[in-house]
Amino acid sequence: MTGGRMVGATSRDGSISVETTEQGLPLRISVEPGELRRNPDDLAADLLRLCRRAANRAGAARRQQLAEAGMSADLLALTGLPKAEEVERQELIDEQESEVEPQSWLRSV
Repeated sequence: MTGGRMVGATSRDGSISVETTEQGLPLRISVEPGELRRNPDDLAADLLRLCRRAANRAGAARRQQLAEAGMSADLLALTGLPKAEEVERQELIDEQESEVEPQSWLRSV
């Protein structure tokens, strides 16, 4: 939790959301009923991705707080906390990798 708040992440369409600790441990998970019909492995992968996203956002927020409190750049680097631009870049990569074409019950001929 950043400053006593839970950190969260939501899927692009809003059908899955998580709230986690700063370490990414889920405290609350919300899944729309339609998502429960998906392949369980795919749903689990999305949940884990959202937990990592929330943890990364919390880490970047913590890094910003430490920088504002006067921590030097050298010490910040040693914390291993991500920079905001690193989090943003990773989120873009995750979004591109998770884009999946809708599966149909029709077979290609």
